[in-house]
Amino acid sequence: MKNLTYTPTLIKSFKHNGHLHRQWLENWLVPQELLDPEHQREGMVVLINFQTPIKEADGKQWMSKVPAVSFFIPGAWYNIVALIEETGVRYYCNIASPPYLARDVVTYIDYDLDVVLYVSGHIDIVDRDEYERHKASYHYPEIVDQKVATGLSQLLDRIQNKKAPFQDGLVVSYYNAWRQHFAKE
Repeated sequence: MKNLTYTPTLIKSFKHNGHLHRQWLENWLVPQELLDPEHQREGMVVLINFQTPIKEADGKQWMSKVPAVSFFIPGAWYNIVALIEETGVRYYCNIASPPYLARDVVTYIDYDLDVVLYVSGHIDIVDRDEYERHKASYHYPEIVDQKVATGLSQLLDRIQNKKAPFQDGLVVSYYNAWRQHFAKE
C-alpha cells in the first residue's frame, strides 16, 4: 500500500471586493484514498485542523479552540466546517463561492450568510443583516444574489436530509485517523 500523507494546506477567504477576509494557517488535506466513497464521488476536499492559528484581515491572530473538519464541494455555493465539541458535532456553514484549490491553498469568497446546525438539531441562519449590508456596499450582481439563494436552499436540503457531510460518525473518524497518523510520526 502506498504511503498516504496528509498535505499541509492553507485556507483563505476573501470578500466580494477581492480583499482578504481570513486565513486558517495550519490545515491538513485528507488524502483522497482515505475519503468516504460518497465524499470521493462528490470530489470533496476535506481538511482537518486543531488549534490552528487564524489570521484576520486586520492582522490580528487567534487560535481555534476545538478540532474542525472542513468540507469543500466543487461547484457548491457553501462550505461546511464540522466543529468537534465536548457535547457533539456542531456544523458551521458558510454561504460562499465554490472553492478553488491550487497547490496547497483553498480559496473562496465569503458571502457573510451562515447556517449553524447545533448538536441539538436546531438550525440557525445568521448574519442576514451583514449579507444585505455587503450586497449593497459591494454591489453584488443579480447572479451572485441568485447563487447565494440557491446555495442556501441546497445547503438546508442537505442538512434536513442528513446528506453528506452531515454525518457525525464520519467527521469524528476523519479526525481520529488524522490524530493517529501524526501520533505515529
